[in-house]
Amino acid sequence: MTTATTPPGWYPDPHGAAGLRWWDGSQWTDHTHAGPAGGGVPPQKPPQDVSSPWEVSVDGAHDADRIRRQVQQKAGVGPVAGGGGTLFSEPVLVVNQKTKLIELAAEYSVFDQNGTPVGSVAEIGQGPLRKVIRFLTSWDQYLSHRLEVRDTLGQPVMLLTRPAKFIKSRVIVTRPDGVQLGEIVQQNAIGKINFALMVGDQQIGAIKAENWRAWNFAITDHTGTEVARITKTFEGLARTLFTTADNYVVQIHRQLPEPLLSMVVASALTVDTALKQDSRGLG
Repeated sequence: MTTATTPPGWYPDPHGAAGLRWWDGSQWTDHTHAGPAGGGVPPQKPPQDVSSPWEVSVDGAHDADRIRRQVQQKAGVGPVAGGGGTLFSEPVLVVNQKTKLIELAAEYSVFDQNGTPVGSVAEIGQGPLRKVIRFLTSWDQYLSHRLEVRDTLGQPVMLLTRPAKFIKSRVIVTRPDGVQLGEIVQQNAIGKINFALMVGDQQIGAIKAENWRAWNFAITDHTGTEVARITKTFEGLARTLFTTADNYVVQIHRQLPEPLLSMVVASALTVDTALKQDSRGLG
């Protein structure tokens, strides 16, 4: 049993799952390792957890069986062949928001269809004043948001910036070196929400909500052919009513060329915080 005096490290998962979980010296984190307890310990600690102490996590690890059920049963996506183990090579991405009673900065874990981590997304640049605004008011929906997309080593691979908005949203997609890849631009504010995928002055695709609540989206190329689909999965009444978590399964139907591939992945990873219109007004 770990205590507040136990040094940081990998220990048997207290939630009963197989493998190890990272203890940061004061609390259990969401970082897990598939190795058996008592076996070889991973050579390095996981990326630093930068969650605010105000943000209370209420769930355990996303084990592989749960991810597979989410993909196959809740999203209706059967096993898909292929995949290279990265955000840009998997045919199915599972985007699960970190469950918090109070959300002051968005965080997401991204898995493949079998529950193996392939990346993460974290909201950055949220200073103390911004978190107070987010906690006390709804004005945060009109302010700018920056999401950093990271690989499994915690290295940035893409930056998604939603500038301050009044009615319509847009998301600027850039590489870590600041080179812009394109923009995701909201086309309408009434009815089923649509977004254009823009590279310079050229529209290379679109995101189309399938109902006015914008729960699910079809992503198309410039010809209007669907190339990917985003399906929100219902994670249970308690999680829906009492937490802020939103979870999605993203199926990419075929290999896509750049820059369309990066724009599709960016769309999938921003659909909740930057795109989706819901009761919190984050769309």
